Amino acid sequence: ADDFLFRTFKKRAPTAIKAVRKFAEDAMGTKDVRLDPQFNKALWSRGIKGVEHRIRVRLSRKRNDAEDAKEKLYTYVTPVAVTNFKGLQTQTIDE
Repeated sequence: ADDFLFRTFKKRAPTAIKAVRKFAEDAMGTKDVRLDPQFNKALWSRGIKGVEHRIRVRLSRKRNDAEDAKEKLYTYVTPVAVTNFKGLQTQTIDE
């Protein structure tokens, strides 16, 4: 999971983005993963090489309304602000 920490330092942020996309794809079962601009800002906030070790995200599966969509659903990734990561568990929220 922490592969990007041992990556060439000029590729850490792009590798972290790919890791989050893969995590969302595996967790939610959709190939189409979209990142919230705020999430992108949070991940890149310390530059290309200063990626945070942990970032809390909310994954929501949404219906794709586009006519020519290949898939019916897509996953939307948003950041969640937390002060401490100790003791956090996965939470399922029905919307």
